[in-house]
Amino acid sequence: MPSLQTSAGRVAYSDTGTGPLLVLLHATLHDRHDFDPVVPALAAAHRVVAMDWPGHGESDPDAGGRPVTAGLLADVLEELVLARDLRGLRVIGNSVGGFAAARLAIRHPDRVAGLVLVDNGGFAGHDPFTRTLFRVIGTPAVAARLMPRFVRSYMRPRTAGDRAIVSRAVTRARSPQGAAIAASMWRSFASPDHDLHEQADRLTAPTMIVWGRQDTAAPLRIGRATHRRLPHATMQVFDTGHVVFSSEPAAFLRAVEPFLAGLPAEPAPRRR
Repeated sequence: MPSLQTSAGRVAYSDTGTGPLLVLLHATLHDRHDFDPVVPALAAAHRVVAMDWPGHGESDPDAGGRPVTAGLLADVLEELVLARDLRGLRVIGNSVGGFAAARLAIRHPDRVAGLVLVDNGGFAGHDPFTRTLFRVIGTPAVAARLMPRFVRSYMRPRTAGDRAIVSRAVTRARSPQGAAIAASMWRSFASPDHDLHEQADRLTAPTMIVWGRQDTAAPLRIGRATHRRLPHATMQVFDTGHVVFSSEPAAFLRAVEPFLAGLPAEPAPRRR
């Protein structure tokens, strides 16, 4: 498996197809194989790179000794894009992967041609209740007990791909390392670094928001709030859980492929 060295250790990835570069970014405790149901179709028109986040999948398990947080993942994505001078990126980001993709597009609009945000975080804002909830789940003992059941809840598994995702994520959640990563990630969701809603007007890349109506990790009200913050984006809602492209791959592709095909070769200039 190819990999790249980063400040958070070795990051594994797959590289399939030819054409404009399309980067796929997965959720917490998941891995790049979440995208397996849609990669062959996407690779017919794109060079598709699916990453394993630091501490996930086949990447280095200790993330270079750094705590695995939403900010760290976004930093690693930015580090890779800048180090390789990548431009014209298309990005599909699920959950924290969507947060990282959006932050990249806000900070470096000249490098991102378009985004598909799937049940993502970052734009709903925080209130005392959500901050408290994130910190409670961010307690390692709570994460170790809660996450195996929570994965099944937010996935709403219906396909073989969904069931494989649940199996992999639950296995990780039950391990000491996985529980520690889950706790660290959930604590980071309460931090100012994970809050993009006041920067939303700086996200100028063409954007499609995709949401699963049955998601319990990022309920649809968060998707609606995200759309209000990004009024230029289009939004499609599916009757699925957190990983729409695994639960409804054909319908996801019918929605997303025309959007990707219509993106410009280069990002548009930033609006002033």
